[in-house]
Amino acid sequence: MMIDKRLGKKYKFARPTKATNKQLDDLFDIFRSAKAAEGRSPRTLEKYEENYRHFCDYLTNNEIERTFTAVTPDVVRSYMHWMLHSKRRFEGHAHKSDAEKTIGLSQVTVNTKIGTLKTMFTFLLREGITTYDPTARISKVTEPQKKTRILTVEEMQKLLAAPNVRTYAGFRDYVAMHILIDSFARIGEILSIKETDVDFKLGMIYFDEKTVKTRRGRAVPVSKRTLRLIKELIRENEDFNSEYLILNNYGEKLRDDRLRDRIKQHAATAGLNVRVTPHLFRHTGATLFLENGGDLRHLSGILGHSDMRMVMRYTHLSDKALKAQHDLYTPMNEVIKPLNNQRKTKRKK
Repeated sequence: MMIDKRLGKKYKFARPTKATNKQLDDLFDIFRSAKAAEGRSPRTLEKYEENYRHFCDYLTNNEIERTFTAVTPDVVRSYMHWMLHSKRRFEGHAHKSDAEKTIGLSQVTVNTKIGTLKTMFTFLLREGITTYDPTARISKVTEPQKKTRILTVEEMQKLLAAPNVRTYAGFRDYVAMHILIDSFARIGEILSIKETDVDFKLGMIYFDEKTVKTRRGRAVPVSKRTLRLIKELIRENEDFNSEYLILNNYGEKLRDDRLRDRIKQHAATAGLNVRVTPHLFRHTGATLFLENGGDLRHLSGILGHSDMRMVMRYTHLSDKALKAQHDLYTPMNEVIKPLNNQRKTKRKK
């Protein structure tokens, strides 16, 4: 209510929005519960929580109250600017060196964190819980379109030779990298493999729909060598009471950030001048699969994508393959015909 100074009476002008008095935490709980009911994977829900906490930390540090009305487009944009230009990467991370803790998050990371907020506020508006979306006009940060660098066969051989397989952790990493190379799977998928998911008779690994990002389970073939290594790792795991395949030294399911760090360490040991991530194995495997004669339809089944456009994101042909195809099919082969006359090799004196 407001006071009309001329008449000295109260009058009502604006109506409160549905979420005026709503705490941001309450709205997030509604959003998370709905997404859990829709069947989002535990890892996706965990990412929602992580990205939401990151935003709340920003609000707290800047003395902005955690209410819906406090989240304006200007606040969201200032949050993005802070992430891009002021936030220290890997802050508080025990396994990162000071050299890695640079200022400013990548454009991809910023878009991922903002994506959670956009998804949440779009949901709240669609459900009629709020009356507007503060992120509706917020555009994503432009991401640099760098050429995807895949691993060569020689680099993968060096990488596999890096772990000390005489130790449990080294052998576990060795097996994990074999599975990543052989199955083109995501890191979360291989870390969720249970012993019962491996069919040694058919030579397949089944990725459960509860853990797969697309929520569609699939069976992926792997080579006999990978199967032998999996059997050996299962024997090693008999000391632990766990149904999972990829474990830490205490018999607990290995976290994805720990495996990422281990792979980076092995790449450094191997002397590779390339940023090796678990997803790079997926890109590399898909590309080499096509170069070696595989077809897109079967590749889509292995990758777990029904949309062929998604499959094409993982198929960045190497320079070597492009050069070979160009040599075969360049129009210059037709323009410059072979000469019939005998080739002249010497000049006149």
